[in-house]
Amino acid sequence: MKFFDRTALAEVLNQGVAALKLELSAAQKEKLLDYLALLNKWNGVYNLTSVRDPMQMMTLHLLDSLAAVPAFQGAKSVLDVGAGGGLPGVVLAIALPDTKVAMIDTVHKKTAFLTQVKAELGLANVTVYTKKVQELEAREPFDVISSRAFADLSDFVTWSGHLLAEGGRFIALKGTAPAEERERLPAPWKVSGLQPLEVPGLDAERHLVFIEKSIEIQ
Repeated sequence: MKFFDRTALAEVLNQGVAALKLELSAAQKEKLLDYLALLNKWNGVYNLTSVRDPMQMMTLHLLDSLAAVPAFQGAKSVLDVGAGGGLPGVVLAIALPDTKVAMIDTVHKKTAFLTQVKAELGLANVTVYTKKVQELEAREPFDVISSRAFADLSDFVTWSGHLLAEGGRFIALKGTAPAEERERLPAPWKVSGLQPLEVPGLDAERHLVFIEKSIEIQ
C-alpha cells in the first residue's frame, strides 16, 4: 500500500473537478477521496488495479471516470458491467446520487470490495452483483449500461443487451475508439456517437462510445 497524501490528492481532485466543470459538493469530494483511500488499502491484498500510486490512481481512475459523468446525467438507472474496483460505477454513484447504480463482476473479491465501499461510504443508490452479466435478471431494465475496458464492443452488447430498457443506450469508456470494433457490432446495434474526453493531467486518448438500437432495422 502506497503512502496516501490526502491533502495533495484533494488539491488535484479540486483542480480536476473545476477543469471538468462538474458541480460536486465538499461532501461528494470527501467521499471520492474516501473511495480512493479504500482502493489504495484493498489493492495491496486484492490486486484491484495494476496502478499502485494513489496520485496516479487519482488521474488514471478517478478523474478519468469523472470526465464521463456528464454523459450519464439524467439517467435513472445505470449498470456498470465488469465493474472491477468500481470504475466508473462508484464514481458515478457518488457524483450522481439520484441515479441508481448497479455494478456486476464475476470475481468475488472485487464485488466484496464494492460491497465494503457501499457500506463504508453509505451509498444507498448502489447494488452489487456477483455473476456473469449474461445470467443477470433485473426486475427493471437499465437506462444506461456502461463498461470501462471490459470487452470487445460486440461481446459487451451481446452479453448485456437483454438488460437495456427500450430507448436506452450503451456507453463504453474506451482509450482509443477502435473502428474495427465498431464495425463488427451485430444488428440491431449501431454506434450513435463518439465523444473524445479530455481528462485533466492525462496525455492519452480517451473516448466514450455510444451504442443504440438501429431504428432502420426495427
